[in-house]
Amino acid sequence: MQSPSDPMGEFDLIERFFKAGADAINPSPSIGLGIGDDCALIYPAPNEEMAVTTDMLVEGRHFFSGTSPELLGRKALAVNLSDLAAMGATPLGFTLAIALPHADSEWLEAFSKGLFSIAREFSCPLIGGDTTAGPLTISITAFGSMPKGEAIRRSGAKPGDDIWVSGQLGDARLALAAMRHELELTDADLKLIEHRLHQPIPRIQLGKHLRGIATAALDVSDGLLGDLKHILDQSKVDAQIWIDQLPKSVILLKQSPSIQNQYAACGGDDYEICFTAPKEQRDVIEKISRTLNLTLTRIGQITAMKNKLAHIDLYKSDGTQFNEDESKVLMKSFDHFR
Repeated sequence: MQSPSDPMGEFDLIERFFKAGADAINPSPSIGLGIGDDCALIYPAPNEEMAVTTDMLVEGRHFFSGTSPELLGRKALAVNLSDLAAMGATPLGFTLAIALPHADSEWLEAFSKGLFSIAREFSCPLIGGDTTAGPLTISITAFGSMPKGEAIRRSGAKPGDDIWVSGQLGDARLALAAMRHELELTDADLKLIEHRLHQPIPRIQLGKHLRGIATAALDVSDGLLGDLKHILDQSKVDAQIWIDQLPKSVILLKQSPSIQNQYAACGGDDYEICFTAPKEQRDVIEKISRTLNLTLTRIGQITAMKNKLAHIDLYKSDGTQFNEDESKVLMKSFDHFR
């Protein structure tokens, strides 16, 4: 961020960059009172229940210093909407808590532009929050709703279920590797995939279509296999994954097989939906794929738990199993404290 071009107080900042954007989005009838009071008021519709999620982005940990504030504003809300999508929720609104080193009007103008562009796209208004001085940190809490009893939890996977994933995996990690100079990409190839890192697409419509079909689901934020392990732990099951079936872009397929597998299996920042469903639902899921024009790929199956800890067996295209050392590499998903 640049030094401030015009001094602003906290409430001037809120009024200038956030209240007008919030007021421009027509809220759901469930939002009784939005931004501007001590609290927002939310009235869930009859026979619906609330979904609430919070994500934090910290400069230097989740994004580079100097990242485009417009893209950052968009991503900050997108990662929360992705959580709502995984549970089959419809967005209702969100709160924003932001710490700023200083009040830079140009930065705030661009940040709020990106933030409200995706808020309008998903009819998800800003309904409250807080601002303070400090290291650049963005924390958003998003609210959604779904019919009672139809939330797609992580705990419902059953032996025999198929494992599916939406979209493609690994491009966000590939773009990050290029930006870190860990490997070389042509400018043209980087341009084709960098949006996967900066502008993830929340799969809201997919989540809603999967109500009553998926037995478990989550969004892939820290890496496919590590995130899938959360489903296995909560469902008390194991899994078999066919690594060569993981959906990859033509750009990722230009890399070595080891890079392809590692980035697709544990790269992180994909924000796709991984879900499980009974085999009998395959035709329905294929129809959903066509309806949404979104690739849905079957990548494995749920198996009965063999031991006290959930386990993933990884297989190659020839049917042989990855050895323990190979599997460890592919299971190294992102961890904030490692």
